[in-house]
Amino acid sequence: MKIAIVTDSTSYLPRDIVDKYHITVVPIEVVFDNKTYREDIDITTAEFYELLNKSKELPSTAQPSIGEMMNIYDKLAKEGYDTVISIHLASTISGFVNNLKSAAASIKNIKVIPYDSWITVRLMGYMVQEAAKMAQENKSLDQIIERLNTLRDSMGEAFVVNDLKNLVKGGRLSNTSAVIGTMLNIKPLLEFDDKSHKIVAYDKVRSIKKAKLKAEEKLEKAIGNSQYPLRLLVIDADDKESGDIWAKHLKERHPELTLDRSYFGPVIGAHLGKDALAIAWIRDFEKS
Repeated sequence: MKIAIVTDSTSYLPRDIVDKYHITVVPIEVVFDNKTYREDIDITTAEFYELLNKSKELPSTAQPSIGEMMNIYDKLAKEGYDTVISIHLASTISGFVNNLKSAAASIKNIKVIPYDSWITVRLMGYMVQEAAKMAQENKSLDQIIERLNTLRDSMGEAFVVNDLKNLVKGGRLSNTSAVIGTMLNIKPLLEFDDKSHKIVAYDKVRSIKKAKLKAEEKLEKAIGNSQYPLRLLVIDADDKESGDIWAKHLKERHPELTLDRSYFGPVIGAHLGKDALAIAWIRDFEKS
């Protein structure tokens, strides 16, 4: 069995990882003022936030077409792959992976397994990276899916956002009533709910400092309850300085844990807005 790994651009994987493990990355589109850009192809993250600062309209996003995905799978089949694990952003924030599940049955020349990561950003990227590594090591399909499930079950996160307008407008914040009406000077903390896997506001405070402390409380609880080492991640939306400061603080508190830095690119930044920050964690796939 020869297994290919496909993901979308919201995995925000570094190019060296993509190349090393032969990962196929499908760009998702972001739309500004009726002009469409493919993430990381037609627009960089820096260019996106520059446009976001200037634009009077909120950006939107558009998932890849099924036809485009069919072409990608067909190309992989011609390259000698007989199976594809297609790992994509959470079905609770995009219909993309469910559309792929509906289309997979009609694909005859290669077995396609759409996989809902329940998340997005580099957390999903870690899952993609591990699956691709295992595929290169000729692990079985069942072994890779089992590993993906293990990693998916270990994830946690806390997002601090400054502007909920686009999340609310796009219907991606499921408990809008928890924050609407009190948005002024409120810093809501968001997470992907463990049961519904929807983005929910689980707390709200009146300063970034307090929001970060609340996020750290959630992290500390996860570390205390974990039976395996966690890998930490600090993510920023065009606020590298704040992200670096937070990462330095967390590394000082937990020097034994691997900590990485990442970013919210155009597609996720279109929904979270500028200056969002997040910490996230997952089972350290390189240690256990």
